[in-house]
Amino acid sequence: MTFDYELVGKIGSMALIRKEDNDIDYNIFSRLGAMLRPGMIWVSSGATEIGRLDYMKRIGHELAGNVEQCKADYAAQGQAILMATYRQFISPQYSVRQVLVEHQHFNDPEKREFIRQLLLRCKPQGAVPIVNYNDSVSFEENRRMELMNLRGEGAHHVVECVDNDETAAVICTLVRARRLVILSSVDGIYADPTDPSTRVPEISGKDAQEVIAGIEHLQQSCVGASRPGANGARAKLEFIKEPVAMGTTVYIAHARHRLDDILSGNAPCTRIGVR
Repeated sequence: MTFDYELVGKIGSMALIRKEDNDIDYNIFSRLGAMLRPGMIWVSSGATEIGRLDYMKRIGHELAGNVEQCKADYAAQGQAILMATYRQFISPQYSVRQVLVEHQHFNDPEKREFIRQLLLRCKPQGAVPIVNYNDSVSFEENRRMELMNLRGEGAHHVVECVDNDETAAVICTLVRARRLVILSSVDGIYADPTDPSTRVPEISGKDAQEVIAGIEHLQQSCVGASRPGANGARAKLEFIKEPVAMGTTVYIAHARHRLDDILSGNAPCTRIGVR
């Protein structure tokens, strides 16, 4: 199996936040920055939540009004902070490039290929791409209408990508990455979502078909999500099926752990892939 990228990683919004302090968790950014290097693509949530916290610090209260508009306003404010923080902690010898994407970029073959080529150029040019969904210019009603039209036109495979777990899986498939790491606020996938002691350490099989069967079996016990608006473990497992079918090994782990420890098996996680 030939892979064009070593790793695609994703981190969720709440993993970047010290919720008890309503502030950014700079320790997480510092740990990530020390490990990110060319040959990795990093999909980062967080712009909307970071923008919300920043707005509250400056004004003293949250925005009121239309939820979609508030989300766009927060995302526009948070994007600059998110990228500045990554730039602060990633080694200065590497370039850092922001790539803002929307569903339409992956559902259009020409746009999809353009993004693929952009990402492939990053590695030899010594750059680390930081990818995020462009919430500041996208709203749900319009997005769902566009997706419905695509399906009505008979599009073979339509992606939404507003969930960055899906965005990471789509990019992983796009660039043929050897590994996909999804970082969140839990240590992996739990057989009982209310009991961390039921963490599933591995879903494996002799081939991709057997692994996907194991994924679908585990999905039956996955309900709920970590926060309102999140899709939870069931969706994560659904999104990773295509990368697994391609030969990618997937790791789902807590953001407090170092990437090297997760990949080497020295940190708790759920590892998913062919033996």
